[in-house]
Order: sequence, then structure tokens, then C-alpha cells
Amino acid sequence: MCSYYRTDVAYVLFNEKANCMKRITLLLSIVLVAGISFMSSCKKDRIKGCTDPDSINFDPAAEKDDGSCQFEGAVVFWYDEEASDGLLADGATALTFYLDGEIIGSSAASVYWESAPVCSQNGSITVDDDLGDEKIRTYILSVRDQTDFEYWNADVDIEANTCTQFRLLWSARKK
Repeated sequence: MCSYYRTDVAYVLFNEKANCMKRITLLLSIVLVAGISFMSSCKKDRIKGCTDPDSINFDPAAEKDDGSCQFEGAVVFWYDEEASDGLLADGATALTFYLDGEIIGSSAASVYWESAPVCSQNGSITVDDDLGDEKIRTYILSVRDQTDFEYWNADVDIEANTCTQFRLLWSARKK
């Protein structure tokens, strides 16, 4: 600590007081810098991750979205007895289902549903899709018979975290 003693030389007294003030200023500066450093180090970092509950990698602990969310969705295609009867009357016996030009399944024209099936139900034409970072993706559906005659052509949306039940409605189509 700073101590003052009486001396006959005023110069020594002045230098002692100046040195003491420098020490106090230095000590206060150190305390201030340490306090600021301590306070800023206590600041909690926000947990980053996927904050969208519809995603497959949702992180309930995440406080800030980091753009990593990934989505999946599904669609099941179906038609009823009226459509089946129409297909059979029109000479269709087998159907092939295409999504964006790729075969996704096939079925006999005589197979129909009384009501909408759930995705992945036994015997259904279902597509499970990895949507990546998109919440919805649109595809082109084409349903063709054994002669490659196209009975249905439609846009189909597959949405994140859902099973879309896509009904194929019958309207008479003559070959």
C-alpha cells in the first residue's frame, strides 16, 4: 500500500504520491478489465440446431436454428371400386405408377380400396420421400396401363411429416 513519511526533501514526497496514484490507477484498471472479462465469459452461448418440430432431426434443446433441418414425407395412391370398374371396362388389367418418370409400383386394375389406405399399408402404392431441407416437394404422377395408355397425370405434393392420401378419381377415358 502507499505510505507517506515525512522527509526533508519535497521531491521525494511528490514522487511517492505520484507513484501511489499510478499504483491505484493500475489496480483499478486491472479490476475493471477482469470484471468485464468475467461478465462477458458468463454470457450463455445459444445452443444451435434444428428448431423445426416437423423435421426428422428436431432438437428440442436448440435455441437458434442453424439450417440443418431435414424432412421426410409420404404419399399413398389409391382408387375406389368405381375407378376399378371403369379401368376394367376400358380394357386395363394392370397399372404402373410413375413419379417423375420413375416406376414406384404396380397393381392389378381390379384391386381397389373402400377408403383411403394409410401410408405403407400392405398392398398400397406408397412413396416415402427424403425431402432434404425442403418442407414440400412437387412431383408429376403418371399412371399407365399394360399398353402404356396414360389414365392419370397430375402434380403431387409431398409434405414434411405427413402421409398424403392421393385419390385417383375415375372419368371415362377411351383408348
